[in-house]
Amino acid sequence: MESLKEHPDQKRVALVIQYQGSRFHGWQRQPNQRTVQEDIERAIAEVLGYHTPIHGAGRTDAGVHAAAQVAHFDYVSPIPPQQWADILNHRLSEDILIRGSQAVPATWHARFSALWRRYRYSFYTDKCPNLFVKPFSWHYYYEPLDVELMQKALNPLLGNHHLAAFRRTGSQRHHSWVEVQDTQCYRQGSFIHLEIQANGFLYGMVRLLVGMLVEVGSGKRSLHNFTDIWQNQRREQVKYSAPAKGLCLLRVGYSDFPLSSNIWFDTQPLFMFRNDRDLKTEEMVT
Repeated sequence: MESLKEHPDQKRVALVIQYQGSRFHGWQRQPNQRTVQEDIERAIAEVLGYHTPIHGAGRTDAGVHAAAQVAHFDYVSPIPPQQWADILNHRLSEDILIRGSQAVPATWHARFSALWRRYRYSFYTDKCPNLFVKPFSWHYYYEPLDVELMQKALNPLLGNHHLAAFRRTGSQRHHSWVEVQDTQCYRQGSFIHLEIQANGFLYGMVRLLVGMLVEVGSGKRSLHNFTDIWQNQRREQVKYSAPAKGLCLLRVGYSDFPLSSNIWFDTQPLFMFRNDRDLKTEEMVT
């Protein structure tokens, strides 16, 4: 068929996507590996009869989850854009779900139109393991973590900084500048959650950052040393990456997103046990 770029009936559709990252080798298509992008592109091709690439807002690493990843693709077909969610959900495996689909202008881009991305990292701190939270959290019970210290370590990151210390090798970005827009570290019962929002993220950034934060929270690393390492780009001193299963791409922000907020804004539930209901307020440090 003729090029989609030249076809007068071309449509562009945006998708809000959830996936459990445990059995995926990340978002981006890779040879001989199962990836989220490839699974969705295969399902689209089954419907259209030809291949069309999808473009994601971010490239999550192997094992990382997404509560509201955003992607778009172009196609030529009578299928209404809002029907793609149901169509694809009938063809995708149980570890991928399309929350919604909607038409967007040809100039709208899932990656380049995004203003920010927000990630959440979750720790489970009870000594007794729990099967139902294991796939989505780091079972960190070895020592207590000081949430207030961890938040104090995060505060200086706000703003535009060169964060090469939190960048794994293999990144395709040409620079390491990141505008960190918000950070929150809070305890909720047996869980500690860390959220960070930025205009973009470096390859492996959040997991390397969390790996150092637990050293601050456990008292093994001072606040001054933590800040000195990233401000002076001492990458050789950042040695530990937190497990992927605790990390989730929470949501992506746009100035003109066409789908309602209940589809994309807060779709990763926070676990709570019976004993946690006695908590009158969350312990939150900002």
